[in-house]
Amino acid sequence: MNKKTRNWIIAAAAVVVIGGAGGYAWMTNYLGNNVEIESVLPTQAASNSNTGATAKAAEAAETTPSGAAVAEGDLNGEWKIADTSKVYFSVKTSQEEVNFADNKVSGTWNVNVADPSKMSGKGAIEVEAIDSGNAQRDEHIKSDDFFQMSKYPQATFTADSFEGLPTEWKEGEVYDFTMGGTLTVKGMEKPVKFAAKASYQGGKLLLSGTTTVTFEDFGLKNPHSVVLSTENDIKVQLELSLEK
Repeated sequence: MNKKTRNWIIAAAAVVVIGGAGGYAWMTNYLGNNVEIESVLPTQAASNSNTGATAKAAEAAETTPSGAAVAEGDLNGEWKIADTSKVYFSVKTSQEEVNFADNKVSGTWNVNVADPSKMSGKGAIEVEAIDSGNAQRDEHIKSDDFFQMSKYPQATFTADSFEGLPTEWKEGEVYDFTMGGTLTVKGMEKPVKFAAKASYQGGKLLLSGTTTVTFEDFGLKNPHSVVLSTENDIKVQLELSLEK
């Protein structure tokens, strides 16, 4: 092999290496997380010591005095989802967890703390409002490859069971409960249960809850690639502020 040929081979190899690195950098940027999840419950981190809160936060929660009793009439009745509410969903890649947020949430909640069997809730998000901080990625997941926004502009949730809610509430207290219902995405229904928390604060009913579904539940393809792998689980998180 002469010197000229060897130089061409070295140059070609350099182009492949540099191109591969550039492709990896592009893919990392495409899949990187740009959204931080914000809870509607300011005391949630302190009350969730079993899900990663620090010992210091848990101790602070224990020393916080209980609020005044909330009248049943203040809790019962129809509530509307306020425009400060958000729904998040998250997927884990081989590098990190990527979050998506949707701030166009609507719906109503009917509350009856004395008889949870009479409680119900319904909500919807507008698929066009899904935002991960990456326009190219967002347009892709709204396309026919994933959510088929042109045919299914909304995803919905209907709640029909509420287990563990107390009959007596105090201002600012956070209560754990389990909420069951149905998620509907792309016209496909999936029964789910949310590990949820609720609190009455400042005349608002605050609701936070998480559940897990999979891509297959709604006929979606796992967006893994040769560069990054993606887990099949999708975490769905409700962060709702309700107003009368």
